[in-house]
Amino acid sequence: MTNLRPLTLLVQLGAGSAAVGAAAYLVIYLYRWQWQRAVLSGVLLLIVLVLTLGFVLLDRLTRLEKRIEAGDRRQQDILAQLREADRTARTEHPDRGRRFPWLEDPADPARHHTHVFVPILMAAGVAMSGLAWVVERLARHTVRPAAQQRLSGRLAPLAAPTGGTGGRHANLPEVPGLPGGPPRRPLLTALGTLLAAGAVTGLVVGLAALTQTAPPERGAGAATSVVFSVDRNEVTELRGDLAARQTWERCRDATSVPLHGAGLVPLGEGDYAGTVRPALTGHDEQRLKGCLEDLRVDRVLVTVSGIGRIDGDG
Repeated sequence: MTNLRPLTLLVQLGAGSAAVGAAAYLVIYLYRWQWQRAVLSGVLLLIVLVLTLGFVLLDRLTRLEKRIEAGDRRQQDILAQLREADRTARTEHPDRGRRFPWLEDPADPARHHTHVFVPILMAAGVAMSGLAWVVERLARHTVRPAAQQRLSGRLAPLAAPTGGTGGRHANLPEVPGLPGGPPRRPLLTALGTLLAAGAVTGLVVGLAALTQTAPPERGAGAATSVVFSVDRNEVTELRGDLAARQTWERCRDATSVPLHGAGLVPLGEGDYAGTVRPALTGHDEQRLKGCLEDLRVDRVLVTVSGIGRIDGDG
């Protein structure tokens, strides 16, 4: 069977690199708010992990099969050697291994007197059993429990006093109490409790501040301008313009602050300029850019050229 160990190591190395890359791009796309690309990276990561697990299991099963085959071969070799040794021993010593050859030889005169052998063995067994029973009875009635007496004598100093345990007795020495642990320090204990409570309170307050639903913030200025280009891959100009407007309308809801106005103006050559009101914060700008550059429309790629702030009413 072909040795899959080097191939498996090579596959694991390549799969590990692919898994690290897919995981890195998964985090990057999540940070950029590009959900379609994040889903693709996550699916690729799962496929790579499943393939790696499959190759690892295949390698383990292959090694296990080789060990079983090697064990079977060793067992067959040992059995063959034992049979050969037994055959040789029987050839050299025909009577070897025969406990009562005279019982197996038909020509032996003793074969016809076997009716005496079995009763003698049974009678001897009964006689030995009776003798053992007699010895056991005699030992039970004659042996003294010396071991128990010695043990009770050793444990006598641990017996309770005759007058009870409430009063003092001259025959009992004063035994000091068992040493206790180190003395407790109430100040340090209270300080540790306060620190632990403060850490838990800070953790709860921090998580509450990060997860609470707060009203959306608006950016500085009157509006935000977005300039992006549409790369049409074998798509007509009309289809590219429709894809650009569909992408723009879908991404209007990607920001946390509601957009009251979101106009789109074509600039020609696949370039577009959009204006959103109110102005966006840096976080909302990242969300809008990630939504526009995400892979939402087939064979159309959107690239954001720049995002800027518009002051005044213009």
